[in-house]
Amino acid sequence: MDPASEPALRARSLSLAYGERWALRDVDADVARSETLAVLGPNGAGKSTLLRIVATLLRPTAGSISVLGSELPREAWRLRGRIGYLGHQSLLYRDLTATENLRFHARLFGLPGDGAERIAELLERVGLAHRSDTRVAEMSAGMVQRLAACRAVLHDPELLVLDEPLANLDPAGAETIAPLIGHGAADEAGRTRLLVTHDVTAALAGADRVLALGRDGGVAFFRPASEVDPERARGVYSDAAVAR
Repeated sequence: MDPASEPALRARSLSLAYGERWALRDVDADVARSETLAVLGPNGAGKSTLLRIVATLLRPTAGSISVLGSELPREAWRLRGRIGYLGHQSLLYRDLTATENLRFHARLFGLPGDGAERIAELLERVGLAHRSDTRVAEMSAGMVQRLAACRAVLHDPELLVLDEPLANLDPAGAETIAPLIGHGAADEAGRTRLLVTHDVTAALAGADRVLALGRDGGVAFFRPASEVDPERARGVYSDAAVAR
């Protein structure tokens, strides 16, 4: 199969358990390249677990998943330079400055010149150019989130994995990173995106497909965003169990 025609993500009976508790159960989903998948569901439904599996940070207990044509976890090494992850933890070093953090990640990804031009461009775009020499420990939560967004897109990844990417941001801060991550609109770089958000309106407006998870970690529904009723989407946050 031509790699370009393979789905960006294919999951079959994907499951993960913590001891006797299933955090994710029997998830089947296909996401084409350049599509955005919005993942909805109440707290504890397995949304972050799914994204961390895709980002190669967790190993599934059962089932199968391929991402950008690579099987996980066996071929995780092939993916790590092709994925940008923005989650609940910034993955930044508190004792390093904004520039030092991004330079460290630029070296990991082998960017030319330690990514100096790219780093300067990103810091300017998110309004942190004047804070380039400020340590992360001295930044506000909103500034840290903006810097983490820069880290996630620094190496121009093919796939963006976004877990509540607008957390800690006021409207102005959210507006600065939106062009970088494509939140709520088509991605300017044509990347595939997986997005967890509690903002159902933004999710339906900016997604091609919607995967809704129930409290038991199972699939409530998986369908094109254009076919999802907004009220039903909001209802997954209050359902006591998955609606099979």
